[in-house]
Amino acid sequence: MGSDSEAEKSAHKEKERKKMLALAPIAKPLAGKKLCKRTLKLVRKAAEHKCLKRGVKEVVKSIRRGHKGVCVIAGNISPIDVITHVPVLCEEADIPYVYVPSKEDLASAGATKRPTCCVLVMTKPAKGELEKGEQEKLKSDYDQVISEINEITASLF
Repeated sequence: MGSDSEAEKSAHKEKERKKMLALAPIAKPLAGKKLCKRTLKLVRKAAEHKCLKRGVKEVVKSIRRGHKGVCVIAGNISPIDVITHVPVLCEEADIPYVYVPSKEDLASAGATKRPTCCVLVMTKPAKGELEKGEQEKLKSDYDQVISEINEITASLF
């Protein structure tokens, strides 16, 4: 019985190690375990409330149109050329961005089966309005993630 949990733990550690090996060299600032968990939780909530833009094309279009939010980029994209322009666009538009280790985890948090390169989490839905309570919950989670991203970014530069 104990060997099962040890086997599961070792398999999980091996999976995590493979994720870290697949990371692109430009994946900075990379979210730690705690921030990654919070960020994916925020993405999940935003997907439920339709406050999410998925994929490089939609994210770039939204940034160019002036939408604000937080950009979450997968760190294990191959070829890396697909997303190299996104951080530059985010910096020009003063949008905080963070890398997460896995595109598969990002897709499952964003309620899609297809692996996703990047998502843009917005505080307001593209169409319609949210209830006041839901808006407050989303905004508080959003602010918490933003402050942690700013801390990581400040330590890098």
